Amino acid sequence: MQIKRAAVIGSGVMGSGIAAHFANAGIPVVLLDIPAKEDDDRSAIAKGAVQRLLKTDPAPFMHPKNAKLVTPGNLEDDLALLADVDWIVEAIVENPAVKADLYRRIDPVRKEGSVVSSNTSTIPLGVLVEGQSDAFKRDFLITHFFNPPRYMRLLEIVGGEATRPDALAAVADVCDRALGKGVVRCKDTPGFIANRIGVYWIQTAINAAVDLGLTVEEADAIVGRPMGIPKTGVFGLVDLVGLDLMPHIAKSLLATLPENDPYRAAFREHPVITKMIAEGYTGRKGKGGFYRLNRDGGAKVKEAIDLSTGAYRRSDKPKLESVSAAGRDLRALADFPDRTGQYARRVLAHTLAYAASLVPEIADSIVAVDEGMRLGYNWKQGPFELIDRLGTEWFADLCRSEGIPVPPLVEQAAGRPIYRVEDGKLQHLTTAGLYDTVVRPDGVLLLSDIKRASKPVWKNGSVSLWDIGDGVLCVEFTSKMNALDGDVMAAYGKAMKLIGDGKGDWKALVIHNESDNFSVGANLGLALFALNVGLWPQIEELVEGGQRAYRALKYAPFPVVSAPSGMALGGGCEILLHSDHVQAHAETYMGLVEVGVGLIPGWGGCTEMLARHAANPRTPKGPMPPIAGAFETISLAKVAKSAAEAKDLLYLRAGDGITMNRDRLLADAKAKALELAANYTPPEKVTYTLPGPNGRAALELFLEGFALQGKATPHDMVVCSKLAEILTGGPKADVTQPVTEDQMLALERRAFMELVRTEGTIDRVEHMLTTGKPLRN
Repeated sequence: MQIKRAAVIGSGVMGSGIAAHFANAGIPVVLLDIPAKEDDDRSAIAKGAVQRLLKTDPAPFMHPKNAKLVTPGNLEDDLALLADVDWIVEAIVENPAVKADLYRRIDPVRKEGSVVSSNTSTIPLGVLVEGQSDAFKRDFLITHFFNPPRYMRLLEIVGGEATRPDALAAVADVCDRALGKGVVRCKDTPGFIANRIGVYWIQTAINAAVDLGLTVEEADAIVGRPMGIPKTGVFGLVDLVGLDLMPHIAKSLLATLPENDPYRAAFREHPVITKMIAEGYTGRKGKGGFYRLNRDGGAKVKEAIDLSTGAYRRSDKPKLESVSAAGRDLRALADFPDRTGQYARRVLAHTLAYAASLVPEIADSIVAVDEGMRLGYNWKQGPFELIDRLGTEWFADLCRSEGIPVPPLVEQAAGRPIYRVEDGKLQHLTTAGLYDTVVRPDGVLLLSDIKRASKPVWKNGSVSLWDIGDGVLCVEFTSKMNALDGDVMAAYGKAMKLIGDGKGDWKALVIHNESDNFSVGANLGLALFALNVGLWPQIEELVEGGQRAYRALKYAPFPVVSAPSGMALGGGCEILLHSDHVQAHAETYMGLVEVGVGLIPGWGGCTEMLARHAANPRTPKGPMPPIAGAFETISLAKVAKSAAEAKDLLYLRAGDGITMNRDRLLADAKAKALELAANYTPPEKVTYTLPGPNGRAALELFLEGFALQGKATPHDMVVCSKLAEILTGGPKADVTQPVTEDQMLALERRAFMELVRTEGTIDRVEHMLTTGKPLRN
């Protein structure tokens, strides 16, 4: 079966978010809720939800136009709309009786063979289908989305004894390919995978912090980055999801968990937390939570709560000897001889032992458990991967020292790793004590798998080149934050030599990596060092070398396809502008942000954006409209917050591709590279018709207006004046003489080198490196 249209019933935060994400995938969706009692428009509740979605930040819609794919309605007048949909998602109150009544109402009107799923995370499937028709039971399953649905990748899916296999397969496929989810098959057990483990982890971490007298900042510093968990740690995470949600989840788990489940012994109501909830301190959505922002003389001051007294105090970043001494060695952190080391031991022992003890109860494979915690709670590594970091034998000893039964799977390991690489393939330990190969879904190609099975074709300090099969070479950035430097430019040259004319062993080039961010741009630390010691020739060579490398790739005799995800900023965005095709992950945030550090795009970004605005059929005719469009985008450092928005800003072209599931990105990019290689012709070089000083004067007049409104600082005026000079072709340009790309790039280089010598730019670079924020000087 195919899923072409969908419906969501329940327009609360979760239901409306799911509807928005259907729209992001291009799937028309009906959004129904109860009729409004005090409004002339009976569908006002669902319509209001759509309007809230358009105002919410971070945005549930990848592009505002996606809202047009959502049809709001109400459950009394618009049930007939369900007759046209292939999948109905129920996202109403967690009450079995209310859900059962809804199912009986929709069953007679839905299309025959349509799938119905519940977004529940607490009610067993068997309870949900009790008393429903046999046809309904065959078409019913659970699809547990995580909030917010656009951004959280995990989708837990549960089928019942009667659920049709093709219904499960169809939903899993559309969630994977269209919605971009990491689909994890779970068993019908309380909390499924991620919340079953995650809630126990939160409870354990809070208990241990209270028992050992740690501050919330100390606990989050230990549980956060050292363990590969987001920097929010545990207390910051609870603030994010809402303190008031935790008692509801706990109540549901306590009502359904087995009598001997360790969560029952771990569960505790802390008086401070109970008082916080009662007083409206429910986290970020309330007056604050474990952390809050308070005004002190007009300035906002971050405060944290004292877990023993309940009083707020100024929050201080802790400097923990254990964290500093251990670095990335998790075992060293747990072995540290103080209460912070004891805290790490207790949290790791209880959480990981609990997770290991639940297989095969909650899932058939440890791979599903690790995937669930990575995608659902944003852990860098799942529980079993963390056990491997500690060592299975060491972890077994840790469990014994903490008085915890060693999980059978850890006993089975008998000192062996949970995961291993055999003949270049990743394998995992089973409950039978044997190893099975980790199998990827059809159409998934991961660079990490290629790296396990092979060695790089070539590498230096910032780049590795990989053979990804079928004559396609892949450039992988490996520097910190994938910052760009001279080694990156050298690697492009090496790739050019290896591929040659594209008619030998190599046919095409893909630029891709699996880091959190594609690239945040040039290495600012290296640049600041060069600025401070006056290495002007080296800086100019880096700028000119980048221009040469990017232009060589643009006009290479073979196709270049970039496959970004995460942030692609500055120089990272410029390589996308020079690629033949970009296959972007839907959650790619790209932009030319150089003005924020007092610079202009110097690797061809100005030149390429001007060309794109000139070629855009929506741009009015004449020399100034393309210039004005490029000037606005670059001077305001506009960043697209999705690949869809990047098309509006012309960072992506209409023909560039968007992949919803990040795991499928490399395969899609490789397929496009091979398609282009079959009959490839390099692009034609372009020239520009530019007005010179008169056009620059017009842009500077526009800038002066911004300055008078307080929207442009003095150094903004300096930087943007240089940008205006480039985009209008320089002091000698006029509309009768075409300006070449070489001339445009020379203008970029000159402007860049003039700006790096200014005190204002040096101050901006230093401030960015120190604070991570732009300086408004």
